[in-house]
Amino acid sequence: MTTVAFIGLGAMGSRMAANLQQAGFKLRVYNRDRAKTKALAEKGAEVAESPAAAVKGAQFALSIVSDDEATREVMLGANGLVGAAAKGCVIIDSSTNTPAIAREVAREAAARGCVYLDAPVSGSLKQAQGRELVFMVGGPQEAFDKAQPLFAAMGRLAKRAGDSGAGATIKLINNMLSGTMTAAVAEAVQIAEAAGVGPEAALEILGEGAAASRLLKGKMPMMFQRDFKPQFQLALMEKDLRYFLGMAQQLDRPTPIAALVRSQFEAARRVSLGGLDACAVFLQVAGEKPPA
Repeated sequence: MTTVAFIGLGAMGSRMAANLQQAGFKLRVYNRDRAKTKALAEKGAEVAESPAAAVKGAQFALSIVSDDEATREVMLGANGLVGAAAKGCVIIDSSTNTPAIAREVAREAAARGCVYLDAPVSGSLKQAQGRELVFMVGGPQEAFDKAQPLFAAMGRLAKRAGDSGAGATIKLINNMLSGTMTAAVAEAVQIAEAAGVGPEAALEILGEGAAASRLLKGKMPMMFQRDFKPQFQLALMEKDLRYFLGMAQQLDRPTPIAALVRSQFEAARRVSLGGLDACAVFLQVAGEKPPA
């Protein structure tokens, strides 16, 4: 039986790990909050005391944590995956990071005889639950091919975008587009409400227009209903927009629209909306307080 070390059992990670477990992989899991390991442990997963302990003897490792800092600790820290992984281990990182940290970890992994794939995902809780995630992957073709059974157990598509850092790059582009669309939908909803256009009519008509998308159809009702239960936290979207802008600066490319959108999300985070869904940027746009 193939052993997978799984690091990070948050909202997304717990669902991804459960799907791997259901597909027949043997899991060895680690999470800073040990309580989050309970559901998997009850179904046979082994709970480790550190990422290093989780990866010993594993053929694969998968991590999904919050940012570059957390990734550096999980991968390269004193009890990190890279230093403890067996030669030939494929490390899959589904965190949304900068290309720079992806390339740094890939170099360290290669020096120790294992392989690192930056493989962030597109999709939120519903897609993670239903094995409908899209993996965008950077790294060697051979390791990408070897990891196909894991991708298939968690998602509907895995696409190699190029060498190390390419997965991280396309994910930041994806989230810039998602954040921009979310901010635009927020402006549309406030105008529709102010003009007296009903939510049902707005959703049906705009859902058939040129700007129709899964995001519009999913986030617009949430805004109308003031339902900001987090599927993807606003603070994480703001972080991803910040990473995108940093990447664009390194590439010396202008991104004025993304800069404006990031300022909206940053303002929303600073008034304590960061723990809500990303579509809570509507509250910042409309000048409203969160519902009680």
